[in-house]
Amino acid sequence: MLNENPLPPLPSVAAEVARRANDLNRYPEFYPEYLKKVIAEWLGAPQDRVAVGSGSVGVALQALQACVRPGGKIVYGWRNFDAYPLLADMTGARSAQVPLLPGGRQDLEAMAKESVDADAVIVCNPHNPTGNLLAASELREFISLVPSDTLIVLDEAYIEFVSEDVRPDSLAWPWEFPNLLVLRTFSKAYGLAGMRVGYGVSSPELAARTNRFQLPFAISNLSVAAVEASLRAENELNARVRHLTVERDRLAHGLRAGGWRVLPSDTNFLWFDEPSRVEELAALLIGAGVEARCYPGEGARLTVGDTVSNDAVLGALGA
Repeated sequence: MLNENPLPPLPSVAAEVARRANDLNRYPEFYPEYLKKVIAEWLGAPQDRVAVGSGSVGVALQALQACVRPGGKIVYGWRNFDAYPLLADMTGARSAQVPLLPGGRQDLEAMAKESVDADAVIVCNPHNPTGNLLAASELREFISLVPSDTLIVLDEAYIEFVSEDVRPDSLAWPWEFPNLLVLRTFSKAYGLAGMRVGYGVSSPELAARTNRFQLPFAISNLSVAAVEASLRAENELNARVRHLTVERDRLAHGLRAGGWRVLPSDTNFLWFDEPSRVEELAALLIGAGVEARCYPGEGARLTVGDTVSNDAVLGALGA
């Protein structure tokens, strides 16, 4: 339902968190400067271009608080990540929800037109919940069409699941587009959803504005330790990502063989483009002890699980 990584943190990460458990009586840094330094060095980026927060959604909220006026407009595709309307409400903004195109694609042309008088526009790539990936060329063209005084939030929570040969080089784009904030997270591929750490890369000016809305003491020492340990174990984590993408493709193939319309995905989930069969799908999955995020009249998002869970799905829905 919540689209978590089904695999636990790597043993070295869990061991480091356990080792630091005796520090729970100590406050973390007032502002997470050390964490910003660690992430910046890992990315090979200047520290003044990095913002951090409580998950990527936390960084998004900070940026929107910094850039969106009360009563202003935030543009995003819909359906989309369920937090976007909440972020608009929290910043006192109104949502301009642009309907998706067939095949779960965000309508960049319509979003660019809506952005003319908007304070912010959010693009989710790969898209949640359909798994669709926008090509780097069309994404860059869209960014160039958005007014330079409009905040662009590029939400890449699932980018690690995208094959490297088609993955946009988006972290380099804020050098060209000062109004662009690229969001990433340690919740999905890194399996640290419970630790709540996300980061953004932008121009120094936008990063500074975003960091000004960082809640003091918001990122725990254990979260910082988990991130550091995960970055030291990147090879093992990359192997886990490969395992999940192989399972994703196996699951998609089996479901299509069973007669289900499943869209191509560049994430750790699959989208059933079955607006008229959502109730049937939900009943079959519940019968197999599996939960999915169902949207009546639209479709359903199914997280790729471990091999046993995926086999249960195929047993219930496959050929």
